[in-house]
Amino acid sequence: MSSNANGALTALLAFGIFSTHDVIVKSLGASYSAFQIVFFSVLFSFPLVSIMLIRDKTAGHLRPVHPWWTALRTLAVLITASSVFYAFSVLPLTQVYAILFTAPLLITVLAIPILGEIVRLRRWLAVIFGLCGVLLVLRPGTADLTLGHGAALAGAAGSALAAIIVRKIGRDERDVVLLLYPMLANFVGMGAVLPFVYQPMPLPHLGGLALMSMMAFAASALIIRAYKTGEAAIVAPMQYSQILWATLFGALLFDEVPDLWTGVGAAVIICSGVYIVARESGGTASRTTPVLRSRSRFETGTVPRIKLLNRLWSRKSERVY
Repeated sequence: MSSNANGALTALLAFGIFSTHDVIVKSLGASYSAFQIVFFSVLFSFPLVSIMLIRDKTAGHLRPVHPWWTALRTLAVLITASSVFYAFSVLPLTQVYAILFTAPLLITVLAIPILGEIVRLRRWLAVIFGLCGVLLVLRPGTADLTLGHGAALAGAAGSALAAIIVRKIGRDERDVVLLLYPMLANFVGMGAVLPFVYQPMPLPHLGGLALMSMMAFAASALIIRAYKTGEAAIVAPMQYSQILWATLFGALLFDEVPDLWTGVGAAVIICSGVYIVARESGGTASRTTPVLRSRSRFETGTVPRIKLLNRLWSRKSERVY
């Protein structure tokens, strides 16, 4: 098997695990507030994160080099976490994924003012084409738009902003700073809201939250392996396989059957995202390749960002060898 095929299959497995993680979010969201789910997700992630950080012996402090960019990114992740978890709990899985898949389009746009990226006509057309797909999914004026749709859009925007800020400051900031600040913000912010929304959780539901944390770490590790094995241009589009998982899980577990326009809109969004990845992988169409470097998974701050895990684990490997 070629390295690209191996990387693609590994990424497919990773995003299948991530989709299963999101199914648990949706299942728990029927009984609990998104704030409560995010809080406990972060809580169960801290032991795994702590073990990983203890093994990182890079000298330094926890004061950010770029405090305002770090604060803005932390706020973006905070909004993304609560928005995405809420959207999963109230919308069909396919609709949530279709809207979240607009994040690469938004990254392309945000790269202009934040990274100084030059976006030429073809990528602009891809962005416009993808946004037309969003209109097909939402169908304003003919379908009821809910708070869940707004939350999904906010999640896509927050995820894109967080990803592009990492591209802006990632070389200067310590990985631990970029890792811990969003997690601590989620823990403190959701904890402040928790007394107003808390519902007692039986042991199986707490176990589901713990399982979510382990699954997210396992999927992140697989994505790292996929990117090390195959080319980014091959691995990155594998994220769109989640729409297939969403369709399957939605039909089997939640009696959700996506309508024709949701399917068409999702296809349009996916085509535009794949085109942008292809253009960036060409080397001449993009100077900073912001979408290729986003590692394909929206960031909620409940587990470390995939790229940061990759850096930390790579340093550990260098010390071993």
